[in-house]
Amino acid sequence: MRRKLIIFLWSSLAAIVFAVALIFTSIWFGWIGYMPPISELQNPINRFATQVYSADGKVIGTWSHNKENRIAVPYESLSPHLVQALIATEDMRFYEHSGIDYIALGRAIVKRGLMGNESAGGGSTITQQLAKQLYSETAHSTLERVLQKPIEWVIAIKLERHYTKEEIIAFYLNYFDFLHNAVGIKTASNTYFKKEPKDLTITESAMLIGLCKNPSLFNPVRYPDRCLARRNVVLSQMVKAGYLSTADYQTLKQDSLNLNFHRVDHKDGLATYFREFLRQYLMAKRPEPKNYPSWNRQQFVFDSIAWVSDPLYGWCNKNFKKNGEPYNIYTDGLKVHTSIDSRLQKYAEDAVYRHLARFLQPEFMKENRRKPNAPFTDQLTPAQVRSILNRSIKQSERYRSLKAIGVSEDDIMASFKKPVNMTVFTYHGEIDTVMTPLDSIRYYKSFLRAGFVSMEPMTGLVKAYVGGVNFSNFQYDMATGGRRQVGSTIKPYLHSLAMENGFSPCDLVPNVQRSYMVAGKSWTPRNASRARAGQMVTLKWGLAHSSNWVSAYLLSKLNPRQFVGLLGDFGINNPDIHPSLALSLGPCEASVCEMVSAYTVFANHGIRCAPMFVTRIEDNEGNIIARFQPRMNEVISETSANKMLVGLRAVVDEGTASRLRHKYNFTGEIGGKTGTTNRNSDAWFIGFTPELVSGCWIGGEDRDIHFDSMKMGQGATMALPIWAYFMQKVYANKSLGYDENAVFAIPEGFDPCSKEDSEVDEFGIDEVYE
Repeated sequence: MRRKLIIFLWSSLAAIVFAVALIFTSIWFGWIGYMPPISELQNPINRFATQVYSADGKVIGTWSHNKENRIAVPYESLSPHLVQALIATEDMRFYEHSGIDYIALGRAIVKRGLMGNESAGGGSTITQQLAKQLYSETAHSTLERVLQKPIEWVIAIKLERHYTKEEIIAFYLNYFDFLHNAVGIKTASNTYFKKEPKDLTITESAMLIGLCKNPSLFNPVRYPDRCLARRNVVLSQMVKAGYLSTADYQTLKQDSLNLNFHRVDHKDGLATYFREFLRQYLMAKRPEPKNYPSWNRQQFVFDSIAWVSDPLYGWCNKNFKKNGEPYNIYTDGLKVHTSIDSRLQKYAEDAVYRHLARFLQPEFMKENRRKPNAPFTDQLTPAQVRSILNRSIKQSERYRSLKAIGVSEDDIMASFKKPVNMTVFTYHGEIDTVMTPLDSIRYYKSFLRAGFVSMEPMTGLVKAYVGGVNFSNFQYDMATGGRRQVGSTIKPYLHSLAMENGFSPCDLVPNVQRSYMVAGKSWTPRNASRARAGQMVTLKWGLAHSSNWVSAYLLSKLNPRQFVGLLGDFGINNPDIHPSLALSLGPCEASVCEMVSAYTVFANHGIRCAPMFVTRIEDNEGNIIARFQPRMNEVISETSANKMLVGLRAVVDEGTASRLRHKYNFTGEIGGKTGTTNRNSDAWFIGFTPELVSGCWIGGEDRDIHFDSMKMGQGATMALPIWAYFMQKVYANKSLGYDENAVFAIPEGFDPCSKEDSEVDEFGIDEVYE
């Protein structure tokens, strides 16, 4: 009997050993549970955030899934205090085991499993915790968690085979989620202390490592006292491990947390509109008509042109990794080196805020107090205002959400008239208030919008990009996404056509109001000014003073169809542009970026530079995988470009932009053009020096939201000051290398009044162009 019992016990033990061996063998080869492939184990943290760099080497943003801002840092970039605190607290025998600490595991089984002592500590090593973070789903029961453990043990052993101890520590800290969108030690260091990981002090390191036990429980923002106590536990563990003396511990535990907290958000920071634009631009897919609503077919045309002509557009879906998969900015840890200069970007954002928030918006609010239809113009009827607001209601997220769950139309409209608690934007910070959703729509429409772009004319490098004044509250991008009527800023293109056809800036034309036949109807352009009415004036004067009469007359002597073709060469490719004499006054629409790119023609000898947003892209190992070059096309001859400089400099020296001289005291060579559309709906200024072309648009969300007075609504008042504030700061910073005394490269002895063989088709002014 005794012999049988012994045989049974040994057989049982052998069976258990065999079963355990079989289970672990099955786990090892992936027959049971999930076992990551060797290629993935060789690169366990491949879901790094892509970093966006400015031209001057600053990280201006990151892209990743779930708003994770994880940025990998090597072991050498970690503070030694971090490493010591981690080992002392989480795995004191880290350097002595190969993934599993059998002593700690046995202690955990006996004390926690058998004796029920929850404070006895766990048996997981740092490597096991890393395996859990990388490959284990959240367990929903104790049994599920028990079943996960053996798989993590095997993965931990494999990780130890492939990596050094230092690399495992770096992986662990790069992957851990420290709360508040701070995933990884680099982002966490910046979020809580505005420091790099290598610069963290002992107490700062201890606080961050303390979060590894349970970041939500020891959240330093919500529970600072609890977090402080946990930090001191970490410090005491460092004493036990021999990393810290008792005397130092007694001193350090008295320190407060000393947080310098700043939540990382993709909507915050520098160049927010640019980063979002670039994210969408890189990840764009091949345009398909079915993916565009009927009302937005125009965007399909623009995107199709970009897909073919711009290597950057849809780059991630045009280029492939070694494994054949397309690149992904959310997971591949790329480094995107942009053309943006962080200093110029800051100057541009400051200039927009200074003029829009501090001057224009208060003035607009004053004018609105006198308007019964505010913020809409008084030229609208109440019925027209209601129509606009109803359209906005149906475009809102609230309306779509209620409609999706089956709420009736009447109930939805009634809900928009019911006061609710809400937080709204102001330039002095967000405020809590009570208003109806309908009133909130009207409230947000009362804020003026802006777009600003600056680029170098010889390369197309975009140095500053502002799509609006506050990305969190106004996410529609007016630098590239928004297209508005260009008004008088179209006139330099018209005069360029004239120069190409043998005209000169010195040619005399009548500054007289005339009527023209357009599409079978009489059309009589109006002028904002009566200066020199009825006189013969030069084309230079007509451009400098933005005479609509001169522009209409000039196009009547040219070919409107040829003008449309030239606009395409300038980069204004709107398919809705039709040849008509009315085109001379700029009713067509374009973005700020398109307009600024077009004006590079005048500073670059007749050659247009397309906007260049990125110079190169690197993979997560630092290899350059893409370089980008300027894209150029000749639009007009160098002679015509030099003639245009005469007229465009006159705009600044004596015309509608002369306040740059007498108010803002610029002394260097500047060309430019102001623009104002009907009823002051859109205000423009595009200005350029030999080294920078910059443009600005200001207007309302809807065309019917604008200043009613010409004094406030014109481009010289609305848009030009932003250009001035920006360039003042650019010139003040000598380290940037932009020189106010730079001159346009016009050949010595050039005569702008010289006549070339004319190619003008003489058309009667009453001929119809449709």
